[in-house]
Amino acid sequence: MRLAGRAREGHHGGMTVSEESFDVVVIGGGPVGENAADRASRTGLSVALVESELVGGECSYWACMPSKVLLRAGAVRSLARDTPGLADPGPPDAAAVFARRDEITSGWDDSGQVSWVEGAGLTLVRGHGRLAGERLVEVTAPKDSPAAGFGEATDLGDAPVTRLLRARHAVIVATGSVPVLPDVPGLAEAEPWSSREATASDAVPESLVVVGGGVVGVEMANAYADLGARVTLLARGGLLSNAEPFAGEMVADALRAAGVDVRLGVEPSAVQRADGTVTVTLSDGGEVTAAEILVATGRVPRTADLGVEAAGLDESALGRGGALVVDESLQVTGVEGGWLYACGDVTGRAPTTHQGKYQGRVVGDVVAARYGTEAGDRAPTHGDPAPAQGEEPAPWSRYAATADRTARVQVVFTQPQVSWVGPTEREARAAGLPVEAVSYDLSWVAGASVESPGYTGRAQVLVDTQRKVLVGATFVGPDAGEMLHAATIAVVGEVPLDRLWHAVPAYPTVSEVWLRFLESYGL
Repeated sequence: MRLAGRAREGHHGGMTVSEESFDVVVIGGGPVGENAADRASRTGLSVALVESELVGGECSYWACMPSKVLLRAGAVRSLARDTPGLADPGPPDAAAVFARRDEITSGWDDSGQVSWVEGAGLTLVRGHGRLAGERLVEVTAPKDSPAAGFGEATDLGDAPVTRLLRARHAVIVATGSVPVLPDVPGLAEAEPWSSREATASDAVPESLVVVGGGVVGVEMANAYADLGARVTLLARGGLLSNAEPFAGEMVADALRAAGVDVRLGVEPSAVQRADGTVTVTLSDGGEVTAAEILVATGRVPRTADLGVEAAGLDESALGRGGALVVDESLQVTGVEGGWLYACGDVTGRAPTTHQGKYQGRVVGDVVAARYGTEAGDRAPTHGDPAPAQGEEPAPWSRYAATADRTARVQVVFTQPQVSWVGPTEREARAAGLPVEAVSYDLSWVAGASVESPGYTGRAQVLVDTQRKVLVGATFVGPDAGEMLHAATIAVVGEVPLDRLWHAVPAYPTVSEVWLRFLESYGL
């Protein structure tokens, strides 16, 4: 039975304070926090879900979903142009694309997600959550926010409303990450776009400078070029530095073919906005002007105003960028009593939505098993005991986020798409793995010639030459993201190559590349 403690209300420091107890408090109502809260609640635990903005988080409203809508029309146009018998449909209708984006984000209205939260039996608490002590979370919201209502109407005046949420067992942090603004003279004053402004804009700027060659940078350069903007992309290194080098090179070639001015090995040294024009001075002495500038130079864990000191953590206990350091069960290390957990970008382990949701499922199961009392059909743990606090869970068990270490997945929705699982060849060799890279030109596969006479793509797998299993794979080409999961299963399942030989690919599909990999390796 889920029991939430009775709320108590009073005044403290000019603020109206309400306090109540839950078994578990989750800070962050994005997809990662939602998964953690839902799984944790399935063994009878009462769970409060704290969210300061829109329930559903960054991915639903300003990242994954809207960005892919902005890219979709251009991808379909490219497919039509490359298919004999179809006419070029012409440039995308930007207004229609933005309208579809508004549909996919529900007009930035989270009522649908709120209904899901309530239907799952979770208690939504709106406001900014921060740690205030052992198993104590302080949630503050303006009096006119939805968080201000606690049931009976109360005259709160103009004071902000604060709720103190006491967790009987655990607090789970899923606060995500925030964008980094480089320390470039004039950049902040130029009011640059972040990924939020890029995905939420209702107009296509005549010209756009994109700073950063990572996933957000290349996707938004692709999207706005498709929508008609003159785009310049600046990257201080190559593109997609976390992927195999050939992937970034192929994306750079495709962006240039689409009209994007791709400049590698440069970065802004100064920025100025005047009379509606942004002027960017470059490190190589050059200069670029545009109507808007998008900064996509990375993100850091959102811990700056989390109150980690209340959990006994100082700066030295945090990871890179201020990340919460966790063990394989997602329990934060260095916290006395072991009551603090974290998942998603805030851990710095694998900053993507899908890996964060995976972590949310793992930590939710850990908390459900350690503290819950019900083990019925709804229980995700099925009665399996969790490891004791401080005890490392078995790899690949339901209580270990093992895939973060060996099978992280990523898809970049440019044209061509890029997808990969596991380490790159460089990372694998640096880790001491005995690997051999096996590459294949996807245009040589029969299925590719059916797709398009101009099909361009490349794929590569990494073979552990001692264990004879795959440890990584990369695909570049149309719809490469849809080819990824087969590779992920092979990596996670450690499928022996001799057994993989019996996985017969259908003909004629692009997936026949799996047979070509094995033949190239000598099977």
